[in-house]
Amino acid sequence: MAGRTRVSQAAVAAWCLLLAALVGCGGGPAADAARAEVQSLLDRRAEAVLDRDAAAYARTGTRDGFDNLRAVPLADWSYRVTALDRTGDRATAAADLSYRIDGHDRSPVVTARTLSLSRDRDSRWTVESDRPAEKSGQQLWDQGRARAVRGERSLVLGVGQSDATLRDYAELADRAVPAVSDAWGPAWARSVVVLVPETLEGMAGLLGSPPSSYRGIAAVTTGATGGGPRAPADRVIVNPDAFVLLGDSGRQVVLTHETAHVATRAHTSAATPLWLSEGYADWVGYRGADGTPAEAAPELAHAVGRGEVPDALPEDEDFGFTGDADGLARAYEGSWLACRMIADHWGEDRLGAFYRAVGAHGDREGAVEDAMRRVLGTTPGEFTLRWRDYVGAVLR
Repeated sequence: MAGRTRVSQAAVAAWCLLLAALVGCGGGPAADAARAEVQSLLDRRAEAVLDRDAAAYARTGTRDGFDNLRAVPLADWSYRVTALDRTGDRATAAADLSYRIDGHDRSPVVTARTLSLSRDRDSRWTVESDRPAEKSGQQLWDQGRARAVRGERSLVLGVGQSDATLRDYAELADRAVPAVSDAWGPAWARSVVVLVPETLEGMAGLLGSPPSSYRGIAAVTTGATGGGPRAPADRVIVNPDAFVLLGDSGRQVVLTHETAHVATRAHTSAATPLWLSEGYADWVGYRGADGTPAEAAPELAHAVGRGEVPDALPEDEDFGFTGDADGLARAYEGSWLACRMIADHWGEDRLGAFYRAVGAHGDREGAVEDAMRRVLGTTPGEFTLRWRDYVGAVLR
């Protein structure tokens, strides 16, 4: 009996080696073949997207999402399978989706996707669903059919918005671009991509965050900090629930502020404190606007009226969206006045040079101190004292 048991084990081992060689037992050639088949399927699906070929797209699986993409001006669209988990005739693929918006993205946007697949009677794989991977934000077309409006210097993509509404955004963006160039200079893309979801929840979905993080925030800009000239275009993402509450002047300030972030992105790094990046964007936004400093900085003006002039420039943590709303407003307002003071006392050119000098520093430590010394001829202590006096003078 013992001998027959040993022979049976040897036979099983031999059969397993044979099967592994022939059909991929243990995840070898068969798994590689399935992954290659899925990659080929997704290549055909991507080609159908670029060709606007609905029939070819449908032959790769579900048509969901195809119509949502029709209006989006795509220069490239491709998938790269990074993992495949297969059980019989069903599989889940992890893939990187790379795409470029025509005329705006100089390199691809890359986002992680999860695709569910099944194999039909002819042993062909088809796509059943294509959704954002866990912890990845949605793309605008995941939320519905996208509409597109091209301005002279902008592209506005929206879901659940009328063409007339999107044209309004394009007009704001078209005015923002030259305003930013006048302040910052012409060495940037001089165009902007604006995404307008249907609701606050849609905005949060694009950012991969809970809606509470952005309630009351009219817009944000996403992009790679320190991105070079070949980086994908930044996206200005609008919160339509908050944006609609602004007046005409406020809407223009917001879009110009966000466009300033687009222009300065290549010179913004981990060395740049938020008081400088947000203050500079606000300075550009308010630069051509009417109104007094107290009207532009009401929360800080109220504090100054109570004798509460801030002791120090805002820290990065003061800009958290989930904190105290009044405190957040004072952080933005104080930062704006710091940049406004530099422009008033040292000149607008020095303000731009200071911003670039800080961003060019290797890390946060010593960046502001070094730039203040070299560009403004002052120290952080002297600068803070001057800023406190300035805040008190212009807001009283």
